[in-house]
Amino acid sequence: MLNLSKESITQKIHNKRFSALLTVEGRVANRVLPRILSVALIIFTIFLFVPWTQNIRGSGNVTALSPSSRPQMLYSIIPGRIDQWFVQEGDFVKKGDTIIKISEIKAEYFDPQLLERTSDQVEASEKSVEAYSDKVKTLDDQVGNLREILKLKLEQAKNKLKQAHLKVQSDSIKFEASKMNEEIAKNQLGRFETLLNDGLKSQTDFENRKLKYQKTVAEKIGAENDLLVSRNDVFNAKIELNSIRNDNNMSIAKINSEKFSTESNQMSALKEVRNLENKLANYKIRQGFYYVTAPQDGYITQSISTGIGELIKESDQIVSIMPSNAPLAVEMYVEPIDIPLIKKGQQVRIQFDGWPAIVFSGWPNKSSGTFGGTVYAIDRFAQPNGTFRILVEPDTTNEEWPPVLSIGGGANSMILLSDVPIWYELWRQFNGFPPDYYTNGANQKKVKDQ
Repeated sequence: MLNLSKESITQKIHNKRFSALLTVEGRVANRVLPRILSVALIIFTIFLFVPWTQNIRGSGNVTALSPSSRPQMLYSIIPGRIDQWFVQEGDFVKKGDTIIKISEIKAEYFDPQLLERTSDQVEASEKSVEAYSDKVKTLDDQVGNLREILKLKLEQAKNKLKQAHLKVQSDSIKFEASKMNEEIAKNQLGRFETLLNDGLKSQTDFENRKLKYQKTVAEKIGAENDLLVSRNDVFNAKIELNSIRNDNNMSIAKINSEKFSTESNQMSALKEVRNLENKLANYKIRQGFYYVTAPQDGYITQSISTGIGELIKESDQIVSIMPSNAPLAVEMYVEPIDIPLIKKGQQVRIQFDGWPAIVFSGWPNKSSGTFGGTVYAIDRFAQPNGTFRILVEPDTTNEEWPPVLSIGGGANSMILLSDVPIWYELWRQFNGFPPDYYTNGANQKKVKDQ
């Protein structure tokens, strides 16, 4: 029955007497089951060698490829009060369109003629600077004139000193001549006195000679006095020369002192001009902040500050705007163990939330409802949750992404790696190895050898 022995007993048993035995022997399962198992084993063996595309899965959301095209919030640069709204949520605005008007709440900016008054202050300060500048020029001219006058006075004083020296020389010569005349008159008077004693000269002649001698003495004293006066004139001329220099230098120093003081005042006035110009420029720029405009084309998505008359602070959020025609991308997050296997330009298959799809894990290219992409950028730092962000852009050689996609929508992505047999993939997952482990290692060794 089971044919476990070579000695068959089939001929010795009357099958017709045992109906159950006839029923059992009439079944074909004992012949079909081995065949089915054999076929299944062959199919499974073949299946083990079927190509399997390794992939790295990650979830994320739809975003804009360029940071300037992502949703952005508009802020109030100055504090104020909302006066008027020009848009509603969902409106399309172009770059430069007015979104909201704000009025001042600070008392220092309430003056409606603030710009005109500040401009007048600037003009007045500029005129003050010009006046100081003219005064400095005038003082410079005065210094120049004093220097010219000094040259003339010094020349005059030098000439006077030279005349005094010549007068001293002249008086000195006269004094020497008077001394010689005195000596001669004295000698003559002695001779006359001798002749008078000898009776050769009269008393009258002697007295005349004595009188002449007295005159020569007087002339000598006068010449000596003139010489002393001339020498005193030399000293006076020198003193006058130094006095001219000192007086003129003092006058120039006084003018220079006034000039420096004027220049200091001019710098202060110029500083005041720059401060007023700065205030005027700030006032003009501030008035431009009364109108909040759209930085680029887009749609108004949400109003944070609402109502008329509501007060807003500096840097308060006003509205959010979604740029139009933004190039889309998908940001996905992967585990750190998969980062070494990811390179820019790798193929990615993406399933968008809300878009029907049939996904085959090992055959992503055979899936339906998925869209192609390529790795555009890989973050070099981890997110707070320990994952790494990968930015995926559309694959231009594949089907275009759905036009109804919106930024912020969810997406599940698969980064495609190498094609390996199924048996290898089962063995890898059983041992806990990362995808493309040995292939990646071999490639790195090859690059290192090269």
